[in-house]
Amino acid sequence: MAHDSPALRPAPGIVTRPERGLRMVLAPNPSPMTHWGTNTFLLGEGGVIVIDPGPDSPAHLAALLAALEPGEEVAAIVVTHAHLDHSPLARALKEATGAPVLAFGGASAGRSPVMRRLAEAGLAGGGEGVDAAFHPDRSLADGETVAAGGVRIEALHTPGHFAGHLCLAWGDRLFSGDHVMGWASSLVSPPDGDMGAFMRSLDRLATRGWRRFYPAHGAPVDDPAARIAELIRHRRAREAALLTALAKGPATVEALATQVYADTPAPLMPAARRNALAHLIDLWERNLVQADPELSLDARFSLI
Repeated sequence: MAHDSPALRPAPGIVTRPERGLRMVLAPNPSPMTHWGTNTFLLGEGGVIVIDPGPDSPAHLAALLAALEPGEEVAAIVVTHAHLDHSPLARALKEATGAPVLAFGGASAGRSPVMRRLAEAGLAGGGEGVDAAFHPDRSLADGETVAAGGVRIEALHTPGHFAGHLCLAWGDRLFSGDHVMGWASSLVSPPDGDMGAFMRSLDRLATRGWRRFYPAHGAPVDDPAARIAELIRHRRAREAALLTALAKGPATVEALATQVYADTPAPLMPAARRNALAHLIDLWERNLVQADPELSLDARFSLI
């Protein structure tokens, strides 16, 4: 796992300028799942694209409005995904500015048939919490572009951490949301998260020559190719460890997570259990494990 130096941490509510045409304001919501808090980006000049407005925080709303120059307006509000640390402030920001809210879709958009079936059976997500009320004014299709303030971004549908997760390409830079971060690997929590989709999205991102990633939490990633490769190795190692543990006999998600994530700090163990479940569902979909009596959080998994 990578770690950001505390010296890189910006102060909440203060505008920083990572590069020309880009401003960033850190939301005041630090936690074990959000690191320093949510990075809200303001891209462009004159007509600004706001990326991930963040949690429902009056203080953060005031900081975002104060970050605008005199005469500037918000042209669009783009949400990478509908977690509670990313999307709720979109509503208040829209009311304050009149700007449309854009995203892949509502909170459950993009789920696979297996994840829809698990959700219907009662499996609930964990981690940051889902903004179930979130609905964009307009859905962004994969490959669609948004232009304002002299800049253009391309929406890339990158399911995995969240079914409707978008990364946003700005030339050779990428607003990577929660899909690729430098400080930690992403939570993949079914039914909102999907490990098979997560790995395919990493493979997709690896095909382009990126210069820098701007994640929604933590510092920029200045060697995106190396970080993507590191995350793929990390996930494959976790998968191999789960298969090794199952070679000893059938086991539950709880038991497997205790074995395979023994190096994980206690505050992050609930997320580790969700990641283990995500890996097991992916292995089940690939016909490498079976679930008794059926695929669920409480199933006993075994090798086929």
